[in-house]
Amino acid sequence: QLVESGGATVRPGGSLTLSCSISGSTSNVDVIGWFRRAPGKEREGIASITTDGVTWYEDSMKGRFTISRTNAKNMVYLRMIRLNVEDTGVYYCAAGDTLTTISSLYHDWGQGTQVTVSS
Repeated sequence: QLVESGGATVRPGGSLTLSCSISGSTSNVDVIGWFRRAPGKEREGIASITTDGVTWYEDSMKGRFTISRTNAKNMVYLRMIRLNVEDTGVYYCAAGDTLTTISSLYHDWGQGTQVTVSS
């Protein structure tokens, strides 16, 4: 099971850290990815991370997003900085077996957490 938390309404230029709690059968999955769906847009990948801490970022997400994990706590995080209104959307974490941001390669998904960037 994957449960996201940390979504909030923030002002442009602000920062936010999202959390993904991993439990059950997904605890044994090697890769966790973060994705988002902006209003009226397709879901897009942000970053992914293996249990060894190896990361992969979508090119457009490099620089403002940082993925990390704490294996002992079965937690994966997404740190976001310099947020802008285009970052508004529902953010999801997902479990997969390949270090990628291709959403079709992920087989278990959380329910998502809402991030709204607004002045």
